[in-house]
Amino acid sequence: MTEKKILRVLTIDDSRTMQGMLRKALEEAGYDVIQGGDGIEGIEVLESADPPPNVIITDINMPRMDGFGVIEAVRKMPAFKHLPIIVLTTESDPEKKARARAAGATGWIIKPFSSDSLVAAIRRVTA
Repeated sequence: MTEKKILRVLTIDDSRTMQGMLRKALEEAGYDVIQGGDGIEGIEVLESADPPPNVIITDINMPRMDGFGVIEAVRKMPAFKHLPIIVLTTESDPEKKARARAAGATGWIIKPFSSDSLVAAIRRVTA
């Protein structure tokens, strides 16, 4: 029997409530979860994570460094240039979506999210 590899997810969101919801949904789906409270902290967590995450889920609107900054910073790191990044945000503005895609985002989910759609999106980008 092959051992199922547990995927690690880095969530970056400045809302403690949202972090809690993400942790619960992802852990119930069998993922290992690490978290950052804003873009700067998220990048620090990413750089020190061992093992590194298989996917990043980031909010857009955060203090210190927003989600666009996170995507750009991650894409500049050779080790993480191909790491899937899913944007999870209340924003549905097509212009912001296009900007996130141009910066290197892999997917986009609108809050409030369902655990099923989140897990489906992670499965899609990590397949």
